[in-house]
Amino acid sequence: MGLCISKEKVPEPDVNGHRSGANVVRHQQRRQEPVVQAQPKIPAQQTHLLPERRQPQPPAAAPVKPSPHSLVHKQDTILGKPFEDIKAHYTLGKELGRGQFGVTYLCTENSTGHTYACKSISKRKLVSKNDKDDIKREIQIMQHLTGQANIVEFKGAYEDKQSVHLVMELCAGGELFDRIIAKGHYSERAAATICRAIVNVVHICHFMGVMHRDLKPENFLLSSKEEGALLKATDFGLSVFIEEGKVYRDIVGSAYYVAPEVLRRNYGKEIDIWSAGVILYILLSGVPPFWAETEKGIFDAILQGDIDFESAPWPSISNSAKDLVRKMLTQDPKKRITSSQVLEHPWIIEGGEASDKPIDNAVLFRMKQFRAMNKLKKLALKVGFFFDR
Repeated sequence: MGLCISKEKVPEPDVNGHRSGANVVRHQQRRQEPVVQAQPKIPAQQTHLLPERRQPQPPAAAPVKPSPHSLVHKQDTILGKPFEDIKAHYTLGKELGRGQFGVTYLCTENSTGHTYACKSISKRKLVSKNDKDDIKREIQIMQHLTGQANIVEFKGAYEDKQSVHLVMELCAGGELFDRIIAKGHYSERAAATICRAIVNVVHICHFMGVMHRDLKPENFLLSSKEEGALLKATDFGLSVFIEEGKVYRDIVGSAYYVAPEVLRRNYGKEIDIWSAGVILYILLSGVPPFWAETEKGIFDAILQGDIDFESAPWPSISNSAKDLVRKMLTQDPKKRITSSQVLEHPWIIEGGEASDKPIDNAVLFRMKQFRAMNKLKKLALKVGFFFDR
């Protein structure tokens, strides 16, 4: 078995769920999923014109040479539209985060004074056609999903000679685990509320024909620092439009959360439920269900599928919660619970069986340790480009 892990520059802290490209597994092989293009506009019906009497015409003018500026538009554009200066619409402020592919800035809309996050991706980093197609697809998917609950609002995309700029809702409330740890009080009911929001994202994506493919806690941020702030999915860099009947084979995701059928190179949208199930297991115990010191060990544990419900705190966790975890982490994707079934489970529904009794403080301690895991190690556990088994 051979495994090649990508060696990327260590990313800075998340902003809006984007490490400016560092979180995304970029394949050097050709992607299998096609880029979904916007539907072409239907041309207006042409009016039939009566023939006119010919008039003497002046000599034809010499053809005008295209300017270097217009040639740049045709040759170098990624988004398929003329270059546009983002500063005509937004004032870029302080840097919020930096990664391998670009920088995320706080930005202010000139016309309204509203603040947003601007992810500026350097075009020098987008070397291959696949890299450029990835950016276009990410924009298309965010445009497609914007306005839905628990999904970051997408404002617009701009391109100039140097960069592609994605403007989106500013999620200033921070990462999910940080908020849980800071609150201190934690219960099954709190975990159920969080899981309900995450699975709602999966449900919306699948209903609208999108497979996320990289669900993990780092890709969820809170909309604000206020109590009751909405949890938002913010990164769709690995997402694809679902083609019914297609079997997906490219390896994507993050090691702890990847479904077994991804490692077997034969998967569909059910992988998102598996990843959400891994997050739920962590929410209830503080550690992932499949743990090892090496990426090979993690993958082997995932394929083996043995889930520990014996160690603390599981004896004190309700049977209803454990039932849902088992159904979400079912090895056979055809037998795995669906997003709509998860949302109807008696443990996860509002006012359901999830208890408000505090969970053992050791869970928060382990969650804090997991959250603070050495970034180099977490980066090394990123699923590699090639996986031969």
